[in-house]
Amino acid sequence: MKTSFNNLKKIKYIFSSIALLIVGLSMYYTHLLTKEMAQEERQRISLWAEATHRLVTDTDESDLAFLMKVIEGNTNIPVLVVDETGNVTVHRNIEVPEENSEEFLRTMAKKFQRENQPIEITIDENVKHHLYYGNSTMLNKLEYYPYIQWGIILAFFAIIFFVFASAKRSEQNRVWVGLSKETAHQLGTPISSLLAWVEILKEEKVNPDLMTEMEKDVNRLRTIAERFSKIGSIPELSPISIDAILQNSLSYMRKRTSNKVQITYQTKSEEPIVVALNQPLFEWVIENLCKNAIDAMEGEGHINVDVFQEKEKVVIDVSDTGKGIPKSKFDAVFSPGFTTKKRGWGLGLSLVKRIIEEYHKGKIFVKHSEIDKGTTFRIILNKDIKN
Repeated sequence: MKTSFNNLKKIKYIFSSIALLIVGLSMYYTHLLTKEMAQEERQRISLWAEATHRLVTDTDESDLAFLMKVIEGNTNIPVLVVDETGNVTVHRNIEVPEENSEEFLRTMAKKFQRENQPIEITIDENVKHHLYYGNSTMLNKLEYYPYIQWGIILAFFAIIFFVFASAKRSEQNRVWVGLSKETAHQLGTPISSLLAWVEILKEEKVNPDLMTEMEKDVNRLRTIAERFSKIGSIPELSPISIDAILQNSLSYMRKRTSNKVQITYQTKSEEPIVVALNQPLFEWVIENLCKNAIDAMEGEGHINVDVFQEKEKVVIDVSDTGKGIPKSKFDAVFSPGFTTKKRGWGLGLSLVKRIIEEYHKGKIFVKHSEIDKGTTFRIILNKDIKN
């Protein structure tokens, strides 16, 4: 399988790899900083615990000012001291509610115990208190920083992908329109000439049966030119029986397909299903799907078109007994340039998708496929003409 958009995929993989590398390095470096800061905070709290111990046990008043400076110097790390009975005797940098304050402090002690290992403060041989402390606001912010950075990087690359894809799609659209208009223009002159020759041959009394078939093929060329001329412009949609369009398209395909290919049509509706369509373009969709199915079956098999209604939607399933499509390629088959054939540009299904989704505001996708068993394409159209 080949596609002209492999380079685009490679670029996406490269950008994604770079983004993951940046995020990975950032998270690793942030983890080191967080670990280092946590160690520094523990050293500060250990000093705070020692100062508290000395403040309670020392009788030398000369160090009082220094000890108070150490204790009051902690302005950002939440701490509390619990005595041997489980009561909180000291707390700092914690906003305590007026109601249920004791229960709140006990809950905070349990939370701090999960975050950091408590520090023991020995008051005397028989009395030991425990200091519990939580992470500072800065440390908490640092722990969340990699995730914020990850989100920013992903958003940045998402914007890049969106801009790049939009530019690529705009360029493709210009190529589509230019190619289609030029094709229609180039077909116009020989088609007019052929129509004139058909009239001359009729006057020459050429076999009427031959002339009828020749006239059909010339009109067919004129329809094809008309289809190409509509690419890039807003097509007119008219209420029309989808049964009539499908019957006409399938009849055309039967006459130009091997007898080894069986084409059937089914509908569960007893009344005509009327949908807003552009007939030349929608017939092009059905013919393209049938041609792809014939290629997938290598000229031998069964194609079935099934039509039914679901609320305000009309569903058309085109199934074949071909070689199938790998699940990983369900979306790729609609990309311009994607083809499994040795010949061709891989534009058929891309045109089909454009006609259904952009011009008829519907949907088309691979509903089901099994290797060596067949594929079903599903088209969903709005029944309401206003849509």
